[in-house]
Amino acid sequence: MIRHHRRQRFVSEINITPFTDVILVLLIIFMVAAPVIYQSNIKVKLPKVKSPAKEETGRQMQAVITITTEGMVYLDEKLVTQAELKEKIIALHKDEPGMSVYLRADQQTRFKDVVDVFDLLTELGVSNLDIMAVHTE
Repeated sequence: MIRHHRRQRFVSEINITPFTDVILVLLIIFMVAAPVIYQSNIKVKLPKVKSPAKEETGRQMQAVITITTEGMVYLDEKLVTQAELKEKIIALHKDEPGMSVYLRADQQTRFKDVVDVFDLLTELGVSNLDIMAVHTE
């Protein structure tokens, strides 16, 4: 009996399937974690609405103003007075006239506090103003 030994060829290709699996898992983790990371540390109970929020049409500068039940006003997570808020919005609006301002107010916030902030933003010429709320079906 004569045995013929065939020489096995080495596979010189890189198998990227495990790498692709890891990348897809990381992508899913970041997609799920991104909204949680963005959530504010300032605790407010947003009012509920039945209509869904409108879709954003592009990336533009935005500011988030939060009003707590005690009437404290925060601009992007930093406690500010009315004078500081006015000063900072003027600076932001000068840099980006089409900026969006999102207003978060606890559902128990006094209406006067919300109106004061609205009045200030209107006075400064901010036209892209949205109120944040929780969407329910």
